[in-house]
Amino acid sequence: EGQLRVDANVSVHHPGEPYGVRTEVKNINSMRFLAKAVDYEIQRQIEELENGGTILNETRAFDAKLGCTVPMRDKEGKQDYRFMPEPNLPPLILYDAKSLPANLNHQQVVNIDWIHERLPDLPSVKRAKLVERYGILPEHSFTLLNEDGLTEFFENVVKDTQMKPKKVIGWILNDLLSYLKQHSLTVKESPVSSFLLADLLNLLEKKEISSAAAKQVLAELWKGEGKTPLEIVKEKKLELMQDQKELEQICQAVIDGQENEVIMMVLG
Repeated sequence: EGQLRVDANVSVHHPGEPYGVRTEVKNINSMRFLAKAVDYEIQRQIEELENGGTILNETRAFDAKLGCTVPMRDKEGKQDYRFMPEPNLPPLILYDAKSLPANLNHQQVVNIDWIHERLPDLPSVKRAKLVERYGILPEHSFTLLNEDGLTEFFENVVKDTQMKPKKVIGWILNDLLSYLKQHSLTVKESPVSSFLLADLLNLLEKKEISSAAAKQVLAELWKGEGKTPLEIVKEKKLELMQDQKELEQICQAVIDGQENEVIMMVLG
């Protein structure tokens, strides 16, 4: 069950003058009480100062029944919070690239620009980069990031294959991911590496095999027997015939062996 707890720091001052002494109203548990506590505290401090009094640096609580703030403890001394120096923690000084003194060892100071440059991208930025770099759909970028290791797998395949990323993403999401989910495996546990899938897609892109044959090869690769896509293609005789003359000879032989059927087709 969620509960709201808000601390409000309030001080008043005339325009152009330094900020006044602040008070802290602790543990306010609703937005309505927060507004009432702040309004009351502002008015209380103004009246106190106009009457010649002083504002104490203190912690106060808001009494919802009375509609006012009441003092809890003052904050004049750090000892109230048990502050003490820690000898093993030296002062932390932050620099940016412009303010960093030249005579300091850059490895011994905190350079916020250096840290910022090395922060990983937020998911939204990563998705935008994937869409822009590879031309994939935004919904595909969500899937790539939601599956641990899938983005790296996809990018490795794209790097090692001649197939366009828009086609690669289909094989990744529709085929590989289906296999993984069917066998309850993670991307890192896949028996089909990015290199093997890239090899397979290269065969398909070069028109050495058909799309249907590629799916057969992928099913064989999934068995994890250590065979390459090309070895499976040759073993299963899945190559597409590239020699047109040879293909014509085969077609002619089929026609010659079916004279009656050919005559019937010619006569309609």
